[in-house]
Amino acid sequence: MILYVIGTGPGDIAYMSQRAIEIIKQVDCIAGYTTYIDLIADLVQSKEIISTGMMKEVERVEKAIEHALTGKSCALISGGDPGIYAMAGLVFEICKQRDINLLRAQDKEAGPDSAQGLLLEIVPGIPALAAGAALAGAPLTHDFAAISLSDLLTPWEKIEKRLSCAAMADFVIVLYNPKSKKRDWQLKRAQELILEHREGTTPVGVITGAMRENQNISFTTLDQLDKAEVGMQTVVFVGSSASLRYLDFLFTPRGYSKKYDI
Repeated sequence: MILYVIGTGPGDIAYMSQRAIEIIKQVDCIAGYTTYIDLIADLVQSKEIISTGMMKEVERVEKAIEHALTGKSCALISGGDPGIYAMAGLVFEICKQRDINLLRAQDKEAGPDSAQGLLLEIVPGIPALAAGAALAGAPLTHDFAAISLSDLLTPWEKIEKRLSCAAMADFVIVLYNPKSKKRDWQLKRAQELILEHREGTTPVGVITGAMRENQNISFTTLDQLDKAEVGMQTVVFVGSSASLRYLDFLFTPRGYSKKYDI
């Protein structure tokens, strides 16, 4: 009984880890959001597929766990990294609620004995903030905070507090889920809160579809952020007071020039 929770990165096989590819090829069953499964279709053609749409995360994870508990090997896939705004946390929540005994699949002494519990391996992937940062330049070279603007699972009041504190502390701020058809005002409000602590000329990177066919890289300033084209596949990088634009890139110095002669 073994469950793998896999990060497929941006979805392009070229950016997936060798471990992720190896596991996907060998497991009996693949579970995931329909869009993510479509992105790796060439790897899963002969597999049993558990596919659900948006907002069906609980159902998807429950089915993956159930399949694994029957003795099948199952890979639950997430875009990016499974532990960053993805499915790994929900796997632990459900297993804790059901009192399922979890064992690390990497522990050789655990063995495949089904009586011991469910073997679990979390396979890391490239998160959207890392893929987006690489395309923008190097905005995350110094301290940063990642904040999702989706209030579907987190009260907006808490999100506002996090935005204000991160801005006050002068972190580079990475914004996930900045806008959707139903959530079209949160980015403007986030801009207002950050502007209370940061100059309007602060550089901002706007990366959509990082490492995918619809990839788009653009730059703006904090006071113009509300005019940028963003969507659910966009990650926004709001610079700190140290962040700089250089040519067609955004980077944040770590401070070497203050200590060394460069």
